[in-house]
Amino acid sequence: MIKAVNINKSYGALHVLRDINLTIEKGEVVSIVGASGAGKTTLLQILGTLDRADSGTLLYGDMDVTRMKDKELARFRNQRIGFVFQAHHLLPEFTAVENVMIPALIAGKSQVEARKRAMELLDLLRMAQRAEHKPAAMSGGECQRVSVARALMNAPMAVLADEPSGNLDSQHARELHELFFTLRKELGQTFVIVTHNEELAAMADRKITIKDGKNIE
Repeated sequence: MIKAVNINKSYGALHVLRDINLTIEKGEVVSIVGASGAGKTTLLQILGTLDRADSGTLLYGDMDVTRMKDKELARFRNQRIGFVFQAHHLLPEFTAVENVMIPALIAGKSQVEARKRAMELLDLLRMAQRAEHKPAAMSGGECQRVSVARALMNAPMAVLADEPSGNLDSQHARELHELFFTLRKELGQTFVIVTHNEELAAMADRKITIKDGKNIE
């Protein structure tokens, strides 16, 4: 479903990614690991179209996103890719359900349609009872579940996660890790996860190691 071919990325004289080639199938949970500074987050940002490679091709199905103009790419990103970051990045002035609704509203969905979908996702993630709470009234684990619901809002082709359990204690981290696999089972969701957490990396269907700018499976 996702295919990266000969992806290269440099920042000045620093060559971060060197001829990265990888394929991710629908419904896979893939972890990306490696030492700090190895290029894991850079690769995830390119896979998520948040950054562009200097050279190479990125395909989502039969769509070559490397050929898309900025506006088309932004629309594709909103509708086809979900993101979960180490910090939940929920907007503090909005409730849980309002935060989850945001990607759908950006995509032009109605308030009624967006709220219905958001509540369904919060219920699936066992967060429906917190729907009207703002982030300050929720725990870190609860906020991260809300951010996962937000990532799923537009039924993305893939959810890309960058150190999603990095700010959580061991219990909440384990619960979040198990949640990814529950969502894969129930929704057929694809996950690509950058992590330093050895437990999560080992749980994945495949582990891709980035070393010296190259990927090793």
